[in-house]
Amino acid sequence: MRAPRVGLAAIPVSVQAPLWWVGAHGGAGVSTLAQLVPGSMGAGTAWPQPEYGEAHCALVCRSNLSGLRAAQTAMTQWASGAAPHGVQLLGLVVVADAPGRRLPRPLRDLTRVITGGVPQVWHLGWSEAWRIEHVPSLDAAPRTVTSTIRELTDLTRSLATARGLTEEKDPR
Repeated sequence: MRAPRVGLAAIPVSVQAPLWWVGAHGGAGVSTLAQLVPGSMGAGTAWPQPEYGEAHCALVCRSNLSGLRAAQTAMTQWASGAAPHGVQLLGLVVVADAPGRRLPRPLRDLTRVITGGVPQVWHLGWSEAWRIEHVPSLDAAPRTVTSTIRELTDLTRSLATARGLTEEKDPR
């Protein structure tokens, strides 16, 4: 696979985290996920490049056309070996860009195509409450959202345990 001409930059990180959120584009939801999933960290729109060891990453994108295309480019960058050494892509989080349970057919088809190349896919539904909350919480979020966040929290905990990293207590 050939690397795309344009891809995500790499940023050196000196902090170890069990899970890094990597935004395929700005506004993907990286900072929200970092706030909601204890122990995880956001890398913005760049691949984290650790001083040593590996960086376990989950790519994040919105479910609109530009978000999915940005995710496709970042995944191609990773699959071609053009991402920094040590980046382990665990999966893709597709964050709803609008209310509603179902994507339009062209976006569903594109999602199916681009998610075929990642180990795991998580769909994070729409949370109306997050539009007006300064700090997002799970209190008013829909059940589908809270179950996805809990799954990602469990993943982060298991990665922290496997790597011997300490993690914060879950505030839930």
